[in-house]
Amino acid sequence: METKDKQAPLFLALGLPFLRALCWVLMTILGPLRRIGAYRVPKSGGVLILSNHLADIDPIVVQLACKRPVYFMAKSELFEMKGVRYVLNLFRAFPVRRGEPDRAALKHAINLLKEGCVVCLFPEGELSATGELLPLKPGVALIVRQTLTPVICLGIMGSNRVMPYGTLIPRPAFHTITATWGEVHTFSKEDEAETILTWAEAQLRQCTTAS
Repeated sequence: METKDKQAPLFLALGLPFLRALCWVLMTILGPLRRIGAYRVPKSGGVLILSNHLADIDPIVVQLACKRPVYFMAKSELFEMKGVRYVLNLFRAFPVRRGEPDRAALKHAINLLKEGCVVCLFPEGELSATGELLPLKPGVALIVRQTLTPVICLGIMGSNRVMPYGTLIPRPAFHTITATWGEVHTFSKEDEAETILTWAEAQLRQCTTAS
């Protein structure tokens, strides 16, 4: 068990498995979900997941696609709603202010990785309206260079069938949702931000075109 999970309140430790079970039922009805290459995710130590972002349901897809508990950044506005905030806490989410560099959120992500946790970022910074991969935000490279933890990309396909862009209510996709894992890579201090972003973009494109 990861260091951070040992320190988590009991309701968090018990709540996530229960929530994951509910989400599996949900995705079986709406999807189902197909995982490809999940064995590539390191079984211990800090891991940074970089995923494309098609729909608001993507954090559920990532959490189910990974066998380890995953921490997420979520837009800070969601934490202002009490009921939603409770679910986000169970789901290992923490707030980030969008539209500006949020150093507190970046620092929290870095600390989680250094403590041996799995953290997922959506490096596009927003949903893709067209399904095409958007330019990646440079903050991703900052986190990679600060932690030097293994990085793995996850390509999600089909989640926007469940929640098309601009909708809030999920619906059956009548189609498999696919979560494809890329190759693990560990960068060095000498690697430039451009190198990291170029690698991540190539991996995400490969994972979102794989069959």
